Amino acid sequence: MNDIRQICTVSDEERALRLDVFVSGKYPSLSRSQVKKMIEDGEIRINGSVVSKAGLKLKAGDVVEFIIRPAQPWQVTAQDIPLQILYEDRHLLVINKPAGMVVHPAPGHREGTLVNAILHHCGDLSGIGGVIRPGIVHRLDQDTSGILLVAKDDETHRHLSGQFKDHSVGKTYQALVFGSPPENEGMISLPVGRHPEDRKKMSTRSRRGKEAVTRWRVAARYGEVTLLAVDIETGRTHQIRVHLSAAGYPVVGDRVYGGKGRLASVRDPALRARLSMLPRQALHAGRIVFVHPRDSRKMEFVAPLPEDMRDLMDYLASRHA
Repeated sequence: MNDIRQICTVSDEERALRLDVFVSGKYPSLSRSQVKKMIEDGEIRINGSVVSKAGLKLKAGDVVEFIIRPAQPWQVTAQDIPLQILYEDRHLLVINKPAGMVVHPAPGHREGTLVNAILHHCGDLSGIGGVIRPGIVHRLDQDTSGILLVAKDDETHRHLSGQFKDHSVGKTYQALVFGSPPENEGMISLPVGRHPEDRKKMSTRSRRGKEAVTRWRVAARYGEVTLLAVDIETGRTHQIRVHLSAAGYPVVGDRVYGGKGRLASVRDPALRARLSMLPRQALHAGRIVFVHPRDSRKMEFVAPLPEDMRDLMDYLASRHA
């Protein structure tokens, strides 16, 4: 594919628009962040001169010139890794991610990730963010299982990202936690940001925390352990794990946010031994509801509990039969 040169004249109706808004409006496949990078790279001109400000206000009659370059392949290896696909069409994928799978390649995890698997599975990916790669719309921790959405093209990615941003996506998780809340439901509203001392962790005591809201309800009680259904209105990093730990009910198996410490307090040695066998946090993204970006259908998907959590719950239920 060759570069595409665009030359646009600002109309009276378009005067006073920001440059990035004008360009992304003229070429819908470009996001404003992509336009900003084009400006930073000196690839946009107004009246023949290179511009440097995305927020520059345009005047009627201005001639805006920019080049659309073809998407470049992402330098990540496609790998034939099995995927549990709950739904697929030409615009998006709904995947049930297993615990232990990293979503994005990173130092120490260049292979075996969800992205490696998607690149092998999809032969029709469009250029998202200027490169040919799967559009991971949201993320799950490596050791959290459950539903993930993947966009196959720019427009779908922007539309789904917008739904997450305005909190219109419904997400329900299952979490096994230590303790037994006295109420059957509740809400946690505490800001979440980087831990003030440990930058690898998140905290409700961050100096720059962002608003975060988690709603929970009891699904089953097993004495010293409780199964919660958790809905999140915001999607901060580690939000559920941080909020539940702050409320005094850390997730079973969570070695970062208090689950490991609470394990020692379990009085029954048989239960303590069984809980210690779970190698990851008992957290599963089990349900998602969103609007299809292309035809506005309401889409709802449910991913069954993975085997490790299901076996643990069967054991807990048998003790309370």
